[in-house]
Amino acid sequence: MIKNKALIDSHGRNHNYLRISITENCNLRCIYCMPAEGIQLTPKAHLMTADEIFEIATTFVSLGVTKIRLTGGEPLVRKDAKEILLRLSKLGTELTLTTNGLLVHDYITVFKEAGIKSLNVSIDTLQKDKFAQITRRDEFDKLNENISLLLSEGFIVKLNVVLIKGFNENEILDFIGLTKDKNLQIRFIEFMPFDGNNWDKSKLISQAEILHFIQEIHPVDEIERLTDKPNDTARNFKIKNYFGSFAIISSVTNPFCDSCNRIRLTADGKLKNCLFSESETSLLETLRKGESILPLIEKNIYSKKQIRAGLDNQNVFENPSVFNKNRSMITIGG
Repeated sequence: MIKNKALIDSHGRNHNYLRISITENCNLRCIYCMPAEGIQLTPKAHLMTADEIFEIATTFVSLGVTKIRLTGGEPLVRKDAKEILLRLSKLGTELTLTTNGLLVHDYITVFKEAGIKSLNVSIDTLQKDKFAQITRRDEFDKLNENISLLLSEGFIVKLNVVLIKGFNENEILDFIGLTKDKNLQIRFIEFMPFDGNNWDKSKLISQAEILHFIQEIHPVDEIERLTDKPNDTARNFKIKNYFGSFAIISSVTNPFCDSCNRIRLTADGKLKNCLFSESETSLLETLRKGESILPLIEKNIYSKKQIRAGLDNQNVFENPSVFNKNRSMITIGG
């Protein structure tokens, strides 16, 4: 496929992966995602309709996007999520979503009809009491049931685990243990700074620390380094003779910016060229005027910074206030 210049930034990176947040609502209240006091939700009139989501996605696909991921909030709480999934499935891209898993039992048939083969499911602890603590909801049993359901229905399941020092680093080996007999990929994600999530660097668990925990039980020669896919954010591993695998996403301590191919569209129709970027470009406003969004896309992508929206050294992470100008995670979509 010929790369379209509208999706190539000034550093030569081609962006063919679009993440679309379709809602700011969620049926959980995870502490690293949403401030304790909640957020001021965007008025419905300012959010993208299903038609607008499809129109913007169609434009991106015409420019060379080959993968679309739906996010939120929790994408499946949106009443027209089924319609959105089925319409986007007609665009011929790889379609997937990130979900907290609580509603997937209602969507198994929809997922299959939409050609979805893989889902990312967020779960940060395997302990019921801690799950209620971090999500502020008592839904642990339902989530476990739905993870088992997805596996039994033949879906590829990746479990997203945000690691927070003092909370769940003692469960790293428990998560690894799940991969012994189950075809799961565990994705350990560094705790990242966003507005209102009380981030500080001391809570972060690095890739080196994660591997150190694993090596306490599994010698180095038991840990296989797998080949990463092109543009993969994760560094992939598995334990020899285990059915599943695990991966580490180290956005803070060991970023993957050189090969980044991701762009993000927020639920209110604004384009973010980096998860860490505080700057945004409103596509929805222009679309509703009947004007072309192509120049906005081209300008936004081209201006993407080389590393983490310009946060190119570790010292900046010593000051959490730097990140208060960015959105909370729930309004970005991850």
